Amino acid sequence: MPAKRLDKLLNPSTDAGLGDVVRRAREMGELATALGKSLPPKLSEGIVAANLRENGELVVICVSSAWASRLRFEADQLIAAARQTGADVKSCTVRVSTNP
Repeated sequence: MPAKRLDKLLNPSTDAGLGDVVRRAREMGELATALGKSLPPKLSEGIVAANLRENGELVVICVSSAWASRLRFEADQLIAAARQTGADVKSCTVRVSTNP
C-alpha cells in the first residue's frame, strides 16, 4: 500500500483522506466563534463547541450545567448569530460537555 503524504490526507480541498473531517472541524470552530462573538464576553466563555445538524438544529456545547442554564436564555440570540453565518437554523439545544 503506497504511503500518502500528510498534507494530502489533511487537505480539506481534496476528497481523499481526512479532508472532510478537517473541513467539518473548521466549520464547527467558525460557528462556535461566531456564536461567542454575538454574546457578551462573560457568556461566551461558557461555549466549548457548536454544531449544526442536518435537521437545522443548532447544538451548543458548554462547560457546565450552570453555563447551560445561562445560555438557554440566549437561544434566540444564538440562532440569529448562526443564521448570520448562512446556516439554516430551526432550533437550538444547549448541552453540557461530558469531557472535564
